[in-house]
Amino acid sequence: MTPAARLQAAAEIIDRISSGVPAEKALTNWARNSRFAGSKDRRAVRDHVFDCLRKWRSTAALGGGETGRARILGLLRDTKGDLETAFTGHGHGPAPLTDEEMLAGDTPTGPDAWDLPDWIAALFEEGLGDQAEATALALRHRAPVFLRINTLKANVTSAQASLTEEGIETLAHGLSPTALLVVEGARKIAQSKPYLEGLVELQDAASQAVIDMLPLETGMRVLDYCAGGGGKTLAMAAKVNGTIVAHDADTRRMKDLPSRAERAGASVKTVAQPEGHFDLVLCDVPCSGSGAWRRSPEGKWRLTQDDLKALLTVQAEILETTKERVTPNGVLAYATCSVLPDENSKQVSQFLNRNPNWRLQEQKQFLPDDGGDGFFVATFKKS
Repeated sequence: MTPAARLQAAAEIIDRISSGVPAEKALTNWARNSRFAGSKDRRAVRDHVFDCLRKWRSTAALGGGETGRARILGLLRDTKGDLETAFTGHGHGPAPLTDEEMLAGDTPTGPDAWDLPDWIAALFEEGLGDQAEATALALRHRAPVFLRINTLKANVTSAQASLTEEGIETLAHGLSPTALLVVEGARKIAQSKPYLEGLVELQDAASQAVIDMLPLETGMRVLDYCAGGGGKTLAMAAKVNGTIVAHDADTRRMKDLPSRAERAGASVKTVAQPEGHFDLVLCDVPCSGSGAWRRSPEGKWRLTQDDLKALLTVQAEILETTKERVTPNGVLAYATCSVLPDENSKQVSQFLNRNPNWRLQEQKQFLPDDGGDGFFVATFKKS
């Protein structure tokens, strides 16, 4: 495929997304029906689509419309792309621009410039104050790729050396002593020896920093109550050097966790229903995902106010359920990949108001300006 043909394919996929088709489904359907497209073509088309999703409103403003074609035009204007070579009509590329299209488009302002729905932009302004704009603008760009060093099998020096042998260059990152920022060779990671042998795991630096803040000690009995794929489960297992009990309301989310734990040399027990009490219970609760919208940009356009309200109810219920699983001297930890105070500091305050016999030990909000995704963590102990 020519570069122009990739842009045309992206524009058509964006139109399907606009009609309500989930992004991943639209991309998968296109790939299945486009056997001529090679792996580089598929990656390029995907990148164009996700760049437009991250900049959904600003590309529409710059392109003068809400069609896939207009958004691709807006994306090229945003990135200073060459319009003349992109819109030629040759090689299955987009048709030449009309006089109207050449003149259409405005500089985005307000929520358009922030690339957020109006109601979410208001929450950013209210909750993040002078950090609101920087956070919103950071979410318009691709996220960096991070690795976590699995300290059960490697250290910084050995992990970086093994990665370098595979053509993967990394830098240590300040958010966590186990975090490596990938600066070259990110596409090689999944098939690399260090990854396949469990020396490293893909995990955002701020997500690692959340685990660093937990008072984990060797021999602790630990429950990861909302384990999902198990990234934080494995990170805790490396620190505790013991068995982590992993639970998720949807056990299907944990289907790959046993094989991941085996690869990492970690001891993990997945359960449909946890039993007994634990020295530390982590609730990495379902949330808006607003802190990770660089990676899943469709989320900020699909989220509704009713969705957020329902999530807040679930989060509070999980806290009330899991507090009963904590030993008398144990720790309850609450985490989200969100930057919205309603899901973070306000949930903490409401939990403490409902439970005066608990006290807050520590809380921290990580924002993209810190170097990773947006995460929040708070730890509680009984008074």
